[in-house]
Amino acid sequence: MGNSNSTTTMTSVPKPNSHYKCRNCQYPRGGPQRYAVPDDKVSWKTNYPEYAPPEFTSESVSSGPVWADPGVTEKGPPPLKWNTVHGKVNRVSHMGQYEVVNGLPQNPVGRTGIRSRGHLGRWGPNHAADPIVTRWKRDKNGSKVIHPTTKKPILQFVAIQRKDSGEWAIPGGMVDAGERVSVTLKREFAEEAMNSLEANSEEKEKIKKSLETLFSKGVEVYRGYVDDPRNTDNVWMETVAYNFHDDTGDSVGKFNLNAGDDAGNVKWTDISSSLQLFASHVDFIEKVAKKNNAHW
Repeated sequence: MGNSNSTTTMTSVPKPNSHYKCRNCQYPRGGPQRYAVPDDKVSWKTNYPEYAPPEFTSESVSSGPVWADPGVTEKGPPPLKWNTVHGKVNRVSHMGQYEVVNGLPQNPVGRTGIRSRGHLGRWGPNHAADPIVTRWKRDKNGSKVIHPTTKKPILQFVAIQRKDSGEWAIPGGMVDAGERVSVTLKREFAEEAMNSLEANSEEKEKIKKSLETLFSKGVEVYRGYVDDPRNTDNVWMETVAYNFHDDTGDSVGKFNLNAGDDAGNVKWTDISSSLQLFASHVDFIEKVAKKNNAHW
């Protein structure tokens, strides 16, 4: 793809098996078929002379909404500053310094079989935040439910069903320009799992108060690249995932869950290794289960 103007080596790069939802498939929501990228051709350091991925940017991005960067014009790539905070937009990757090739950021994990922005608004890293809200599964007497095989208590988390793909996921979302991650975590959970956008002023105040204590004691479980089906060679998702755990079940465990915003449904879901979730979310959930010494 040409010479790079940044040659810093990436750190903690995920293995190809955590970079497969953005390869060898059709791009989401009617996008083109990706160019084939075998496991041994993922790395940019591996020679792949015949690699010729299609370019695709959705109409929702190319129409120029406020959350999207300018596109490539006949004058060339947009004159943006990479690997830094430019204005209010954070273009720093959790992965470290990414390369910029022919004026555009290069996916730090490797080839994806498609170029340009797809459905993502920002060139380079698109930052999200994922709140993993958990409680112990309890029987009618209030005792923790123990899994018969592992002899460990079963943990539950709040899962939402995405409207765009129908997949179950953590109720997270994009970090707005200039927004602190802590604010994003609380906002996204309130909007997607408690439908705060449609609540009246009194209900919004109750939601706000009910989240204050819980969201003041989060533990970070992951920070980095996300194997998201929307990733391309030039744009990719990254996230910070926090676990907010209600050990007694007296606060979050009694929340009135109500799907809203991008969520079609919401429910408490048992955590186990059989979970099938959107993007890399199951990896985050596994970390939470092991952190809490719960059944997996």
